[in-house]
Formats: sequence, structure tokens, C-alpha cells
Amino acid sequence: MAFIDYYKVLGVSKSATAAEIKKAYRKLARKHHPDVNPNDKNAERKFKEINEANEVLGDPEKRKKYDKYGKDWQHGEAYEQAQRQQQSQRQYQQQAGGGFGGGFGGGNFSEGDFSDFFESMFGGGRASRGHGRSAGFRGQDFNAELHLDLRDVYDTNKRVLTVNGKNIRLTIPAGVENGQVIKITGKGGPGANGGPNGDLLIQFNISNSTKFKRDGSNLYSNETIDLYTAILGGEITVDTFDGKVKLKIKPETQNGTKVKLTGKGFPVYKKEGRFGDLYITYDIQMPTNLSNKEKALFNELKNLKS
Repeated sequence: MAFIDYYKVLGVSKSATAAEIKKAYRKLARKHHPDVNPNDKNAERKFKEINEANEVLGDPEKRKKYDKYGKDWQHGEAYEQAQRQQQSQRQYQQQAGGGFGGGFGGGNFSEGDFSDFFESMFGGGRASRGHGRSAGFRGQDFNAELHLDLRDVYDTNKRVLTVNGKNIRLTIPAGVENGQVIKITGKGGPGANGGPNGDLLIQFNISNSTKFKRDGSNLYSNETIDLYTAILGGEITVDTFDGKVKLKIKPETQNGTKVKLTGKGFPVYKKEGRFGDLYITYDIQMPTNLSNKEKALFNELKNLKS
């Protein structure tokens, strides 16, 4: 496998911080996303490289292995395990008086030998000639972001995503949260030497273009009512997320009064048919531009109250 400089792909230095890597990834992902560049094979290839680079450099442990092992970073753990095994064999050999050979040809298995070790494990080396034991390794996980509006996740819907050149059909459950990550098993990178594929991890970035504030499955909004309705009572029509309803206003309703509409909130994630509540806060609007007659009537009311 040819070496890919992931730092160069994202346009950052090797000393870049996690925040700088994230910022660079998001900028490039938006620029080269297949939805923005339909039927552009070069943009599709670039988008794949960008996601691969972010998947590695965005994870501190993977980045550490990549910096140390380069293109063979995924199998660094196997190499380190082999080093530990050889060290144990050497110690046992010393204790037994030299009666056993080293685990990998009897020589020193140094830091510079890991490329030969990978060849022997995955083809072209000693394992392919019958002198080593091959083992399957799980493929790398892929990470992707899906940008949606709050209205898009009010109902369960299906989407087709293009990830690394492949179309993946995805069912998005109603009520998914902003920042939530779901896993699509087996849709990541291919396994090595017969190992299982990695997974696809999708993070949801949900914007809100509505008047409602969301907190889990509950929604919050404000409704303005005039002074006369607040004092005398009446009926108003208010918006809910899926339509309008009529509400009765009690006489002498105070500013800031909060009412709950049960079941008029947001869908509960993976709970079919269950919804949170909608909380409405009343804002009482004071009258302006009063006529002389209206002012006189308010004065009369003031005198009655006093």
C-alpha cells in the first residue's frame, strides 16, 4: 500500500493541534463533498482521502501510531505484541541456558524491522512461504458527518450517503440528537488477511431553523398575547411543530406564565409513537399609541382599583 501523507492531505503541519486538524477537515470536506461536486471523480477521490486523513489524525491514539509506523499504522499493535513476545523468549532463553532460538529467526527484532514484519504477516514475506503465522486484522473505521435541519429528523426518513465512492442506504430514526453518532457495521475499510471490515461512524450535525428550542424530546417556544386577552381571557391559535392548535387563555393571566401541551414535543429517539411535551411561555404585549379616550379609560380603571 502506497504511503499517503495525511498531514499534507489536510494541509496542516505535523505539530498541528486537534482543533486545527478538525477545522481543516471541515473546510476541505465542504469543498470536496460529492453533493457539491456531482459526477466529479477527482473531487470524489479527494473527499475519500480527506475522510481517511481525518479518521487517523483526528484520533490521538491512531495519530500516534501513524506518526510512528506510517502506512502500516493499523498493524502497529501487532508489531508491538510481537516485540513483547520476542523479549519474553529471549529472557526464557537466558534462563534456560540458551536452549531456544528467537521467535523471529533468532535475531534482534529492532524498531527498523517492522516493515519486514508486516510483509511476513500480510503477504510477500516469510508467512507466505510457510515460515510464519498469518492473522486477520480488522479494517479501519470511517468517520462521516451528516448535516440536517431539525425538521429533517422529526420523522424517520431514508437517505443515500456517498462515502469513499460507495453509496450507503441509511435509515435515520426520528428524534436523533445533534452530535449523536450512529454506527453502520461493516461499512468501513476492508479487513486485512481475511479480517472483518471496519465500521462507518456517522455524526449528526443538526441546525435549527424553527422558532422552537429543543431539549431532548421537549420543545419550548414563546407566544405573544395582548393585554386585553391576558386580563379578560380568550382564545388564541399557537404553532406546534406539526401544525396549529387553539388554546384558551385564563382571565388575569400573568406575564411569563408557562403552559404545557402534552405530547406536542419532539419524537423520542427509537420509541415509535412517543413524543415529548411542548412548553409555551406567554409574553404579554403592552398597548402603544393610546388615544386620549383609551388613556381616560385606563385612568378610570386606575381610580376604581385605588
